[in-house]
Amino acid sequence: MKNSLIILFLCLTTVIFSQEKTSKDLEREAREDVREGNKLYNQLKFKEAEIAYKKGLSKNPNYPKAAYNLGNSIYQQDRFKEAVSQFELAEKTVKNKMSKAEAFHNMGNSFMKEKKYGKAVEAFKNALRNNSKDDETRYNLALAQELLKQQQQQNKNNKDKNKDKNNKDKNKDKKDKKEGDKNKKDDKNKDKDKGKDKKDNKGDEKKNKDKKQNKDKQQQKPRPNQLSPEQMKQLLEAMNNEENKTQKKLNAKKAKGRKIKQEKDW
Repeated sequence: MKNSLIILFLCLTTVIFSQEKTSKDLEREAREDVREGNKLYNQLKFKEAEIAYKKGLSKNPNYPKAAYNLGNSIYQQDRFKEAVSQFELAEKTVKNKMSKAEAFHNMGNSFMKEKKYGKAVEAFKNALRNNSKDDETRYNLALAQELLKQQQQQNKNNKDKNKDKNNKDKNKDKKDKKEGDKNKKDDKNKDKDKGKDKKDNKGDEKKNKDKKQNKDKQQQKPRPNQLSPEQMKQLLEAMNNEENKTQKKLNAKKAKGRKIKQEKDW
């Protein structure tokens, strides 16, 4: 029984010692990965440096230096939002104030690149709370505050401009509606007047037609004590006949008192 207990104790001790050794080995390997990353970073090989820092973090997730340097390599590749996440991780895991200040400072720079000036102001303020003597951070804070002021003014101007535009559009819609109602009313009155004119014209046409018909009737109908064309024709024919008869009688009387001359021919 004693021998069994001794063997079990030795096994547990070996396991614990093995785990402690593995953890130390991982920390050592993580440091080596960070050193390799720093070497690549200094050579401006930011993508390769990123891979090395990530290897270090995979072996030691609470290694603030790996997170901070990873944030820097990502920042150099213009992936500012991802960089902020790494700087936040570094700030949470690091203990000394100087390192915290540097993490907040780089966080503020990332926000500046994204034009998130409000967040940049807060980040730089946090950096100064941890290191009030950092003039570079103080300068960046002043710049971020000025850019934030300009951004807010621009947003206000855009808002006012959109408001004025909406009011103009609204007034225009009202005006168009009013004009549309007026035009609709005018068209209605116009149609009404047109119908009235049409009716009047129709009445006038009827009157003119009746007047013309009456005039034609009057022309065709003989007036009192006036002969019709047919009667006039008959009368003229009768008068011509009488005149011819009278002329023949006169010629016969003249013929009795004189001789007829005969013309010679050549």
